[in-house]
Amino acid sequence: MALSAKGGGVTATAPYGGDAGVISVYDGSSDGDPGKAEYYRQTSAGTKRTLWNHSGPSTRATSASGSKIIKFQACDENYGTPDDCSGWVAP
Repeated sequence: MALSAKGGGVTATAPYGGDAGVISVYDGSSDGDPGKAEYYRQTSAGTKRTLWNHSGPSTRATSASGSKIIKFQACDENYGTPDDCSGWVAP
């Protein structure tokens, strides 16, 4: 079952498209700042990865398929101030 996390106007969802190794990040904000999903995969649990969405409001970016996503958070980038991030969730 897919889970979503929301930080500011950004939503991250994993697994995405029925693939446990794919995560998506949707930018629902029109603030001009990019959104990102920070996540960890099962086979490299000590390595934090980042999926950026620089395409603007109302767009979605998806990762390539890989090992299972084990935890993730969504963040709305804020230049000059702390990012708006969700808490970490585990699908």
